[in-house]
Parts: sequence; C-alpha cells; structure tokens
Amino acid sequence: MAASTVPAALRRFMKCFLKDSALGSRRICSQSLSRTVKGCISQRTCTSSSSSSSSSPSADSVAHYDHLTQCGSLREDAQQRLVLQQLQQLQHDLKTYSNSTGFMEKEEPNPRPPKGFYIYGDVGTGKTMLMDLFYSHVDNTSKKRVHFNGFMLDIHQRIHRRKQSLPKRTLGNMFTYDPISPVAMEISNETCLLCFDEFQVTDIADAMILKQLFETLFKTGVVVVATSNRPPDDLYKNGLLRDTFLPFIDVLKEHCQTICLDSGIDYRRQDKAVSGKLYYLAEEPGSEAFLDELFEDLASTQKSLAGPRVLTVLGRDVTLDRTCGSIADCTFDELCGRPLGASDYLEMARHFDTVFIRHVPVLSLKLKDQARRFTVLVDNFYDNKVRVVLLAAVPLDRLFCHAGGDDEMDRQLLDDLGLSGEAAERLTLFTAEEEIFAFRRTVSRLTEMQTESYWIKGDRRHSTKHRNT
Repeated sequence: MAASTVPAALRRFMKCFLKDSALGSRRICSQSLSRTVKGCISQRTCTSSSSSSSSSPSADSVAHYDHLTQCGSLREDAQQRLVLQQLQQLQHDLKTYSNSTGFMEKEEPNPRPPKGFYIYGDVGTGKTMLMDLFYSHVDNTSKKRVHFNGFMLDIHQRIHRRKQSLPKRTLGNMFTYDPISPVAMEISNETCLLCFDEFQVTDIADAMILKQLFETLFKTGVVVVATSNRPPDDLYKNGLLRDTFLPFIDVLKEHCQTICLDSGIDYRRQDKAVSGKLYYLAEEPGSEAFLDELFEDLASTQKSLAGPRVLTVLGRDVTLDRTCGSIADCTFDELCGRPLGASDYLEMARHFDTVFIRHVPVLSLKLKDQARRFTVLVDNFYDNKVRVVLLAAVPLDRLFCHAGGDDEMDRQLLDDLGLSGEAAERLTLFTAEEEIFAFRRTVSRLTEMQTESYWIKGDRRHSTKHRNT
C-alpha cells in the first residue's frame, strides 16, 4: 500500500486516540481487545488487566490462566499451562520464604531455598506472558523483575561506584579489591526473588563476572526465574574466551530447573489488529513527507516546542536533534551509528513514549555493530512500551541480511587477538551468529509494536509511572 493512501486511515485512528479523555482511551482499548483476543499481544494485555483485578496477589495463577482461555482472551496452549503449573508451585513456596535472616552471619544456614526456573523457547511463544502471570501472583514483597540487560547495567554501575569509593592507591600501598561478591550481597539484601526477561550473554565483560556473581546470589538464597530464547548450554555460544564462562552454566543448571516452551507458534504474528501503518519503505512515494506530517500531528498535542534535547547518561551528554515533549524524531544513524548502549536507550525510553526512526538500512554483516545496537534499542523500547514509527530501506522480514562481513576492522581485530581465520569462523564476534539469533526476536517484537493495542498501552498521558519523567 503506497504511503499516499495511508494518512486518512491512520489519521482517523490518531484523531480518536488523541482525544484527551481517559474515558475515550478506555473505550478504544476495549474495542481493540475485542479484536485481538488470540495473539500474544492480547495475552499480555489481558493478563496485566486481569491481574490488577485479582482479589489478592496469591490467587491461583493456573485458574487465572484457565479463566482467560475460557473467555477467549488467550488461545489455549497445553505447553504454556504445564509450565505455569510448575511456576505455581514455586509461587506457593515463595509465600513463606525469606533469605533476609542473616545467612552469612548465622552459625546455621537458612533453610534450602526453592529451586528457580530457566524457561527457554522460540520468539513469541508466551514466555513473557507466563512470567507476567507468575510474578503478579507471587505474594512476597521481596521480589524484583528486570530485563537482563538492565540488570547487568545496574551490576556494572554498582561495581563502578564501589571502585570509585576506594581510597586512591599509591606506590608501595597497592592492594587488590574484588567488588563482585559485595555487589551480589547488596542485591541479595534487597530481594529474595529475581525474575529476568531475555537472559542472554553477548558481552565478554558480562561473561567474565557471571559465575562469581550468581554463585554469591544463590549462596545467599536468591531464587532466580529467567526467560530466554536459548537453552543454557547455548549461552554465549562460540563467544570469546568461552571456556572461562562454561562453569557459570553448571551453576545456573544446579539452581534452576530448565524448561523448554516451544509450541512452534509466534503468537505476536497471530490475528492482530494493526494501528494504521507504522512501518514505511523509503521507496514509497511521499513516505518521508508523511512521517513529517505525522510528527507534526503528534507534536501538536504536546506542551513543548520542537527542538533538540540533551540527555545526560552516566556523565555523558547524548543529543537528539529533533524532539517535542515526549516525541523524538531520529535517524537510524543518530540512534545506532554512534557508540550508544542499553543505558542510553533506557534513558530515551524514560523521556519519550514515541520515537520515529528514519533511514533504517539493510543490516548486513558489514553493519554488525549497528545491528547489535538496533536489537538492544528495540528490546529496551519494547520493554518500556515505547511506540515506534519506522522508515526503512526494505520490508521488516528482509531487514537483516546475512551477507557481507570480513571487513578491515574484523581483520585488524583478528591480528590484535592473534587469532587465525579458522578461529574467527567459530567466534560469534565475527560470524554475527548472535545478531542473527537476536534479530529474529527483534522482527517479532517490531511486528507486535505495530499493533493498535501496543500503541494504546504506550500512551503515558494518564500513566502515573511516567508522569513525572
């Protein structure tokens, strides 16, 4: 469909959506949910709304799931129900569990903590939806849920703060200090249940500290429930110095029961009601002009003037050239061509509920760094319900191209590491295997992010969570 035929349809939706009325928003949401009762997006929407109406957080999560399938809000899935049954037993065990009675200082250790879960499977199979149900029904205030990237970012920040607080070392007064275990103790003092979404390891800095970090967490009684697209044995697969990472996998499997959830269905692609058109092709006539017009329409609802915005992230300034209130109009190069990371994208998600991303190229192996940043960006925007409008070179299912590569930077890095070409063939650093794997999740998430219910959930005008950000 050409861009020139789109504005009327999307503008009708926008006109209805932009009414500054909570009643109007609820009416639109109700209509949207009635049309999207079978996909994973409807699963997540109905789960969150139904959870909030539960009589208590300790309600039966399996009965809750059965109710949602019976009323047509979820599509019945035997594998999902089986996983939830196992999670419900852990939910029951956590009701009276605590790790805060001074494990490290007592002569006798705390009671043995319940075993956690590591749930893996293909994209869109409902892992996050089940985590939603489980977490919302855990009757224990000492719990925390976080995206794994966000968790590791917090860990590195805590390590940095501890190192910065040390007295300056002088010649003749040198000492070594390992902050990883103390940081893990901090975490264990804050929570007894950690729930991670998208457990993945692509960063060598993360890989090198995970074993010691999690050994201390588990030793102090922290229970871990995680979702991932990869089985434990494939974490950091073919990564640099992977031999030093392998002991962590054994620690993880000792303390978490591994469950595969893979029905072969990507629910994000099933029976969706679309929110007009939010993905445009550069070759479509008038596509650039339409994005300009849509930005102006959205900007007209803001109480700010359009202009650049400077965000401060970990002491650095990150400038976005065109913003207006909670809307940012960016290019792909502005977001992914610079050395930005999860902390930068999290800060953007805190400030903006709608982001335009223009001029997204075909992501070949020659653009591995940009592809990595794009997947991290989409992960963080998705987790924070940031709405995106994209202008790209090719359709979404052709955005990543496993071609090219073997560039000068790769060859130089091989020389610096003293590795042969044969070694490079086994390392995901050079093969982009991790990017290909992660990009399937990115495509699935971008598909869901174009749905009407996702767009509506991203409205922060009536949200207390983001009202003061």
